[in-house]
Amino acid sequence: MKQGNFTITENIALTSDVMRMRLSGDVSDITAPGQFINLKLDGLFLRRPISVYDLDPTGVSIIYKIVGKGTAALAKMKKGETLDVLTGLGNGYDLSKSGSDVCLLGGGVGVPPLYLLCKRLLAQGKRVSVVLGFNKKDEVFCEDAFRALGADVTVTTVDGSYGKKGFVTDALPEHYDYFYTCGPEPMLKAVYRSTKTSGQFSFEERMGCGFGACMGCTCKTVTGYKRICKDGPVLEKEEILWAD
Repeated sequence: MKQGNFTITENIALTSDVMRMRLSGDVSDITAPGQFINLKLDGLFLRRPISVYDLDPTGVSIIYKIVGKGTAALAKMKKGETLDVLTGLGNGYDLSKSGSDVCLLGGGVGVPPLYLLCKRLLAQGKRVSVVLGFNKKDEVFCEDAFRALGADVTVTTVDGSYGKKGFVTDALPEHYDYFYTCGPEPMLKAVYRSTKTSGQFSFEERMGCGFGACMGCTCKTVTGYKRICKDGPVLEKEEILWAD
């Protein structure tokens, strides 16, 4: 984990309530797709954890949804302003476990951490199918970005206003030998039940510190209690115990 000041170089709207921000700074502690950063915002006690969307040697990009005071304040920030950022948080996805034919399943704001993962998998020569799930057409984002990487992309909407009607589990490809997923817990439970192979799940969880000190995001697994912020947010399918 590393703390540093980052400069905003982009903060633009992708939909009515989803933004993409690019931050320039030291990203040497970000080592795996699926990790997150933690942003300090003036006047707010707790930092805001947000998944890494993309990465290059000069900075990091995030995609976030405006859902409360913190993200609303973030959306108002301008190019050239600076943020105090903790980087290199969480374990991220393990690419060494995947096969040659990989499926990525993302729902809503669970979509962004799959982008860097997709880029890395394609660079390894893997065949990647991506299924993106949203409630309706107006909420869809990142479809073109995944297509531009060279992935096979399917979009689902609950109301059928765009793409395939239904949920991400309704659009699972016929052939895949491993999967990665991120999204709200009801979606993750459905993916768990519907997939026939091993895979990795990235959990969205409220966090206090973001680096394992407060124990506020602890969950039970088959090997004992784990902290989503430090031991996760990525867990393997075989170790997950769902709460009733």
